[in-house]
Amino acid sequence: MDAVRTCIGSRRRATRSSLLRVVARSDGSVVADPKAVMPGRGAWLTPTVEAYELAVKRRAFRRALRLERDPDTSAVREYLAGLGPDGPNSTALERQDMTEQAERLMDN
Repeated sequence: MDAVRTCIGSRRRATRSSLLRVVARSDGSVVADPKAVMPGRGAWLTPTVEAYELAVKRRAFRRALRLERDPDTSAVREYLAGLGPDGPNSTALERQDMTEQAERLMDN
């Protein structure tokens, strides 16, 4: 059973594996942590641009990450825009890696 977290944008509860973790860096920026392993305080976001926009509108990044001022969240926006309509598990880079793995297995 996967842990349940709350999206800071939509306020909906979902399994941890279906949400994107975001982390505040010491320079005041917020970055995506798709593997959920970066150190520091994190927050969870539904991996959609709509949820991101809601979080920005509600100033949820600042509150959830306990920051003193509004952070630069442009890196998260760029990451979400790069995911495309298929979601977080089907980025072009991951598909390429899977293709290379399949080709190696076929060669053996």
